[in-house]
Amino acid sequence: MAKLMFIHMLGYPTHFAQMECLKLIAAAGFPEKRVGYLGLMLLLDERQEVLMLVTNSLKQDLNHPNQFIVGLALCALGNICSAEMARDLSPEVERLMRSREVNTKKKAALCSIRIVRKVPDLAENFMALAASLLKEKHHGVLISAIQLCTELCKASKDALEYLRKNCIEGLVRILRDVSNSSYAPEYDVSGIADPFLHIRALKLMRILGQGDADCSEYMNDILAQVATKTESNKNAGNAILYECAQTIMGIEATSGLRVLAINILGRFLSNRDNNIRYVALNMLMRAITVDALAVQRHRTTILECVKDADASIRKRALELVFLLVNDTNVKPLSKELIDYLNIADPDFKGDLTAKICSIVEKFSQEKLWYLDQMFKVLSLAGSHVKDDVCHALIVVLSNASELQGYSVRSLYKALQAYGKQGSLVRVAVWCIGEYGEMLVNNVGMLDGEEPVTATESDAVDAVEVALNRHSADVTTGAMCLVALLKLSSRFPSASERVRQIVGRNKENVVLELQQRSIEFSSIMQKHQSIRSSLLERMPVLDEASYLVKRATATQATISADKLAPAVTPGGLKLSNGVAKPPSDPLVDLLDLSSDDAPASTIASTTTPNDFLQDLLGIGGVSSSTAGVPSTASTDILMDLLSIGSSPSQNGTPVVGHPGQESKPIPAAPEAIDLLGSLSSSTPVSEIKATSALPQAMDLLDGLSSSTSVSGLEKTAHPSITAFQSPTLKITFDFKRQPGNPRETTIHATFTNLTSSTFTDFIFQAAVPKFIQLRLDPASGNTVPANGNGSITQGLNVTNNQQGQKPLAMRIRMSYKANGEERLEQGQVSNFPSGL
Repeated sequence: MAKLMFIHMLGYPTHFAQMECLKLIAAAGFPEKRVGYLGLMLLLDERQEVLMLVTNSLKQDLNHPNQFIVGLALCALGNICSAEMARDLSPEVERLMRSREVNTKKKAALCSIRIVRKVPDLAENFMALAASLLKEKHHGVLISAIQLCTELCKASKDALEYLRKNCIEGLVRILRDVSNSSYAPEYDVSGIADPFLHIRALKLMRILGQGDADCSEYMNDILAQVATKTESNKNAGNAILYECAQTIMGIEATSGLRVLAINILGRFLSNRDNNIRYVALNMLMRAITVDALAVQRHRTTILECVKDADASIRKRALELVFLLVNDTNVKPLSKELIDYLNIADPDFKGDLTAKICSIVEKFSQEKLWYLDQMFKVLSLAGSHVKDDVCHALIVVLSNASELQGYSVRSLYKALQAYGKQGSLVRVAVWCIGEYGEMLVNNVGMLDGEEPVTATESDAVDAVEVALNRHSADVTTGAMCLVALLKLSSRFPSASERVRQIVGRNKENVVLELQQRSIEFSSIMQKHQSIRSSLLERMPVLDEASYLVKRATATQATISADKLAPAVTPGGLKLSNGVAKPPSDPLVDLLDLSSDDAPASTIASTTTPNDFLQDLLGIGGVSSSTAGVPSTASTDILMDLLSIGSSPSQNGTPVVGHPGQESKPIPAAPEAIDLLGSLSSSTPVSEIKATSALPQAMDLLDGLSSSTSVSGLEKTAHPSITAFQSPTLKITFDFKRQPGNPRETTIHATFTNLTSSTFTDFIFQAAVPKFIQLRLDPASGNTVPANGNGSITQGLNVTNNQQGQKPLAMRIRMSYKANGEERLEQGQVSNFPSGL
């Protein structure tokens, strides 16, 4: 049998020997039973049916006069006991817990732990026995009894209440005896008397004292004694002190005792052992919710841990510092962290930068201090600053009109010194493009600020250097081109030089930069009349709505894996997509405009153009045009581009931005030329008559001379790009269902534009109430990187108000890239007309 057990340990099948184990267990001698029980524990587990045959043998051995055979049976029962065996043999175990033999008591208590775990209903049978065992003197019995009491507290609330009344006094006595006992070689560990018993007793005290003021008060004195008398120069003593601090923080202790526990953890932070410092930081993170003021006293030591050589300690200390920050200490703490940012390890800068940005955003009391700290972070670690932080900074800049001059000057100086920091370059280039004249003319000087000597040429030089240095970054390159375009309007004397710089990118291998260069060159050469209006400053961004939107997006990203689509009873559950749930929750979730009014009422009060404007959040029709009948699709496009009213509504179209005074531009032919100059042979009437024209029209340069309007009419429903971001592109192909003009089948194609493969890809869509949507399963859930393949999905759309209201849809895509959850969403409004 011993050889078979060795074969089993090597991984070979030995089930044929199970019956031999039972035969050895049934033998009379101790050596045979020992090998039999050892084989039973190794070769079988509680799921084996053959185990039923051994119950009777176990019962006989539990009643055997030889204590060693009883010990074998208890050991086997404690290892492989099933629920049925627990019910059958618990009376014998209870009887053995009253035995005079110390080893039998100890093993019976450990065996009862297994029984309580398997059958919690039996916990009440062991409560009194467990409490009585706490009066024993033998440490092995005490540790087993304390462990049994801990298990009983987890299994039953009645047992917890019973032990609170009957065990506290015994636990206090045990701790007092063991902490005051003289040297005993049997239990001594590094000069500490039985640290294992110490720790078990402290854990049980924490369970009993949690939420109970009377029990906690009874423990206060002994906990203070253990905390003050235990030596901290030995690892065993540190283990006891740590468990004591955990118990103090877990019960209803007095404030003085909590301060004592936090001071113990503070001393741990000065220990040379990294493990001790790590557990102390972990404990302090929990303690800060109980007594933040006591933790604040150790702020200096915690800040030193942020600079530790061990990466785990640095991260834990940084998280603790983040929790320590409040309105009174935010300035010194953020200064310490920013100063360390200059010498921090490159691998740690990402986490450190994120925490500093969060602290500055959360606790900034004045905009000037916030801007100064963010400029420092961008200068020292701009490559580690995330895009959403830069966007938030730009929102603050657009709202702080009195600080815009100071900001552009500070960013210009930072750009000269730290031009390699990516996020700094983006924010600085945006500011120079928007507020370049403030930089050159030193507008808005603050008290004590030194003026900056910068000419128009210097400002253009700064943007040009950034464009050349960061040409590989598409986003930065695009922002540089936009800034140059705006500077051409701000600085007329540098317009020709800007045009040459922009023109050099017309053959750029990056399509985005090439397209922007061509379009911007066209604006500077062919559209001088509208350039000043087109390149005005961005309107002030609504800071409150942006913060709400950002918080919502962050929460959605964090809980993306929890947003499983709801399926109504009888609904179709798709592998990749959404079932059609009731409209109200989904419409409300995605903020689609409500359609509660009857169709007849809507049709009488709202034109198709108005519904599209409402869906896209553009706003309602003004009172001056409310009575005007719906115009052609060209007018909708002009309104969506904020170009102004169509020629049929007003004699003179207007161009403007939200919140700014609109400026008139000349007559209708000028507006038509803005959208694109058709060939001279194409009448204006044909432009309005062509429904597919907005999709095919170049907004700047118009159609080529070889393109005919009749050719556009043949493509009734061309493909569209429904959504495109720097990471993902979605195209829709359309097919009408014969015999049902309201029904359209959409073929969606998803293409990955990044170098990372997207996994767990899920596409979701929502539509207004008058549209019915059905999603078919996707062709897969993995989108290959770099556009090397794509996945497809079918959508079936029925527009019940076709001809009255156009199609509109909100979409959301969730996926994983490099193990990180991501969520993107948008709205599709450029459906071909007639759907």
